[in-house]
Amino acid sequence: LEGQVVALMVQNMERLDETVKEEADGVHNTLAVVENMAEFRPGLCTEAAQQGLMQWLLKRIKAKMPFDANKLYCSEILAILLQNNDGTRELLGELDGIDVLLQQLSVFKRHNPSTPEEQEMMENLFDALCSCLMLPANRDRFLKGEGLQLMNLMLREKKLSRTSALKVLDHSMIGPEGADNCHKFVDILGLRTIFPLFMKTPKKMRKAGVSDKEHEEHVCSILASMLRNLKGQQRSRLLSKFTENECEKVDRLMELHFKYLEAVQLADRRIDGEKHDMVRRGEILDEGMEDEFYLRRLDAGLFVLQLICYIMVEISSAGIPQLQQRVHQILNLRGGSVKMVRHVMR
Repeated sequence: LEGQVVALMVQNMERLDETVKEEADGVHNTLAVVENMAEFRPGLCTEAAQQGLMQWLLKRIKAKMPFDANKLYCSEILAILLQNNDGTRELLGELDGIDVLLQQLSVFKRHNPSTPEEQEMMENLFDALCSCLMLPANRDRFLKGEGLQLMNLMLREKKLSRTSALKVLDHSMIGPEGADNCHKFVDILGLRTIFPLFMKTPKKMRKAGVSDKEHEEHVCSILASMLRNLKGQQRSRLLSKFTENECEKVDRLMELHFKYLEAVQLADRRIDGEKHDMVRRGEILDEGMEDEFYLRRLDAGLFVLQLICYIMVEISSAGIPQLQQRVHQILNLRGGSVKMVRHVMR
């Protein structure tokens, strides 16, 4: 019976008429039970999704009904089902769920969510989309569903959806599986959108509760993915962007390099001090402590710094003398070194 519990719940929800308040409450309470089950038995998520829950959630999310608490709850449970679970990600892809997510999010291209609850739903749907893109097969569905075009428009429109659209773009381009999305992004003139965001971190991002570091990390990650994945003409178009206006983009890259290098060096000095104190007290530096210190270095900006160094190395070795000269010139000017860059990359 346990195996069929969710299937029975889904059948029950399908019978309920949400225009009647009591029945809408019934749906809400059923979803609460599902959420608790997912929390206490994470392994249940795949089974639940396959027993009709995923299909019902997608149907309910795209239903032409006014926004309400149940729609918000559905978006929340969908995001939970997809967390660290390739089985449910694959199922969503097979059920055309990527298209459903893109259609629902397209509303926020030109309009901001009208309430905090609606904003929460928007963010849940973006989280679900990012989660799905971890699965290579869904990258292709995202590409065919014109997901890149939608994210590109969102970045240009400067609404609240911009922050999350940047995160989705980042997820769609990472690794070798992101190559097709990288090429398509250049084809739809995405470089015109991404470089202004690289040159200047928008103040609006801070208002939306996003730190400069988070924004700069996503933008640098997108540029690094493109440098890693682009071939031929598209790669040349990307590199020529760095030579424009007397290499202003290289200057910005180097500015970010020193910003994050200083932040990481500061964290390293603090960590070294703590290690020194621990040794003096006779405490043992175990693997757990070392991991914690490493996480603190990442938090201070080590990951962004590694991305920046990768971009520096790629543009310096692209066979364009002015780029290499500019990178080395600024490194020498500010007391940096190629050796330091290599050290960060390791």
